[in-house]
Amino acid sequence: MIKLNKLAAVLALGLAAAGAFAQTGTEAAIKKAIEPRLGEGVKIDSVTKTPYAGLYEIRIGGDIFYTDAKGEYLFLGRVVNSKTFEDYTKARTDEINRIKFSDLPLDAAMKQVKGNGKRVIAVFEDPNCGYCKRFRQTLNEMDNVTVYTFMYNILSEDSVTKSRNIWCSADRARAWDDWMIRGKQPEAAAASCTTPHEKVFALGQRLRVTGTPTIFFTDGSRIPGAVDAKTLESKLASIK
Repeated sequence: MIKLNKLAAVLALGLAAAGAFAQTGTEAAIKKAIEPRLGEGVKIDSVTKTPYAGLYEIRIGGDIFYTDAKGEYLFLGRVVNSKTFEDYTKARTDEINRIKFSDLPLDAAMKQVKGNGKRVIAVFEDPNCGYCKRFRQTLNEMDNVTVYTFMYNILSEDSVTKSRNIWCSADRARAWDDWMIRGKQPEAAAASCTTPHEKVFALGQRLRVTGTPTIFFTDGSRIPGAVDAKTLESKLASIK
């Protein structure tokens, strides 16, 4: 994710590229002029003209920001309809980050069914994530839900060790809850036990999961962070 201070520095430079747009003013010209100024290794995925205010959307991964037709300015923040207060930027980023839930490799996740299990979510969590532990408390109080947990080890090497021990347990879901909710350390795994750690890590990177917990729903949408029970219930109820 691009740091705001880096973008602010770019903005301060003014980009001084008006001449490059005198002839074409196209999306390709905007990309050619702006991309080198965003820092080493930063690639623009797309430039698209928006239907509002003559702005052009610049997309980098799951993030978007805006520029003018001449590429002289960068606009950071959200575009909101002043009459309806519809957040166009949020709607667009939700669309960009939507996934196909059926494509998730659920064999690499732990499965826990509560009640009738009709409502289904997938969660990326790190065993050393405090917010994940808070969210796990929320899930513990819910019913009629199936939870697929992908152990996404991004915080430390110890995360890999804990996840391996839990994955190799006789009852993975119970071992996970024992650790996340009750603080009970899992037993050490046998040396012969293998885990889907690398597969899950690659999956998370591909889906642009930048923090834990990240919750995916069957409609392909996601919510980052440890939402409360009311928010989660509302979201589940909105899914047809």
